[in-house]
Amino acid sequence: MSTDTDGPGDGDGDRMEKIDVRVPAAVLETVDEEYARRGYASRSEAIRDAIRDWLNPSPQLSEEMLVDLEESRKQRERGETVSAAEARERLGLSDVDEE
Repeated sequence: MSTDTDGPGDGDGDRMEKIDVRVPAAVLETVDEEYARRGYASRSEAIRDAIRDWLNPSPQLSEEMLVDLEESRKQRERGETVSAAEARERLGLSDVDEE
């Protein structure tokens, strides 16, 4: 690894390090075809973001939660839901918590 002195860093206050990585040619071709389409300015930016996602993966929803979300979507589409304001009104609750 060597210190890359060409850039200011990735915005996290850390200095940038240059690494050499070997990947199959087909993978690199796909990255080159995709990074701009996905809004990245460079291949390096896209790969840095992928590494960050690997280090800090997004939380995964349980199968039960996904089923519940799908049912909620269907209820909304059928018009079976009400706004929070309407629910508060029906239940006789105020808009502001009283302490």
